[in-house]
Amino acid sequence: MKLKHLLPLALAAVSISAFAHVGDAHDHGGFLTGFLHPITGLDHLAAMLAVGVWSAMTTTRIWAAPLAFAGTLLAGALLAQTGIAFPAIEPMIAASMLVVGLLLAARIQLPAAAGAVLVGAFALFHGAAHGQELNGTGALIGMLVGTALLHVCGVGLGLALKRQSVWLPRAVGAVVALFGVNMVLSLIAG
Repeated sequence: MKLKHLLPLALAAVSISAFAHVGDAHDHGGFLTGFLHPITGLDHLAAMLAVGVWSAMTTTRIWAAPLAFAGTLLAGALLAQTGIAFPAIEPMIAASMLVVGLLLAARIQLPAAAGAVLVGAFALFHGAAHGQELNGTGALIGMLVGTALLHVCGVGLGLALKRQSVWLPRAVGAVVALFGVNMVLSLIAG
């Protein structure tokens, strides 16, 4: 079977597990649960890795976008835990995957502040999704540590790819963008 035949199958399989948010209302607590939450949610995993890869590939201030993402992720989680309702959480998470994937695929360079604001805005919705599901300080700290680890891995991957390949990072970005498109289509169909 060729790679072009596997991609639609992989996207279809992933779409089922991607929507593990909203409605779980504080059923999860503890550091380990919070730590694993962004790692086991494929949409969060892909978005956070892509932010790190994109930042490493396109800016000299490599940590600006990942730090903005982590900070506003925490802010979104805290706001959601206080009862503030966020509209369109799932569509914004899907949009984040599409936009960050396209930024990476096209190797679009933004000023550090603009990139930080962009990913930070999306992170607010990722945080709101986590905040609705996680309970307690330990879980939020775990979520932040898991997020930071994903960003560090993404930055490391981006730096390695920057030295090795021109097309592989573009392919990674395209896959992340396609994952976002798949999530959008799943939302429309659902």
